[in-house]
Amino acid sequence: MSIRRFAVAGATGRLGRHVVDVLTERGHQVVPMSRATGVDIITGEGLAESLTGVDVIIDVASWHASDQEAATEFFRTATRNLHEAGQKAGVGQIVVVSIIGTDKATSGFIAAQQVHEEDNLSGPLPARILRAAQFHEFVGQLLDWQDGDVAYIPDLPIQLVACRTVAEELADLATDPAAPAQPAPGTPIPEIAGPRVETMAEAATLLGARRGITVVGVDGSGIPDGELAASGAFLPSAHAKLAGPTFQEWLDAQP
Repeated sequence: MSIRRFAVAGATGRLGRHVVDVLTERGHQVVPMSRATGVDIITGEGLAESLTGVDVIIDVASWHASDQEAATEFFRTATRNLHEAGQKAGVGQIVVVSIIGTDKATSGFIAAQQVHEEDNLSGPLPARILRAAQFHEFVGQLLDWQDGDVAYIPDLPIQLVACRTVAEELADLATDPAAPAQPAPGTPIPEIAGPRVETMAEAATLLGARRGITVVGVDGSGIPDGELAASGAFLPSAHAKLAGPTFQEWLDAQP
């Protein structure tokens, strides 16, 4: 295996820290990029210096809220800056994480990922995209947003996947010499999801039992594209790779 130099945007985030770990464990050189490391992909501060000598950028940076307009602006600006700075630095490729169902979404954070994908595919750097299901770790975030000891969670079908599993698939995609530098028109975008379908409320109930929180399942009428989600629009396609652990297995392994 040849040692390569990767820059990871969003390196200290929920997914990014796993990407850094996986690449490091595989013997690659890693440049973590986040505001915590002095790199701001929105203002461009520290970006040029961080990309010196980098072969591949892996972009897992994300916006912190569900507002579509703000998320779209974040992804548009970050993508432009990463491509422009990467091209100047001689970076060979960018690998990006997106969300399963992005192409079907009509509103909210997932719809903002459409711009993220389009801008990456039209940018100067060759771009590989991986669409992932919602993370196991997202369930805890949903409970954190609730007040009191009763949580109302959408009872919508989902195929949750572990961040570590997504990080491993991103690393595989970024280092696979057989993968196309840019997807051909009409070629399905790779997807990664967990091993089985469950509902967000079911997963939240398992975690809520640990936290002393009662979970009540509700319909998705109050969230963006709730009806689409209820129809299974955000479940993985037939070509998706399915990989464990299940949410229960992942939860059992948590300290």
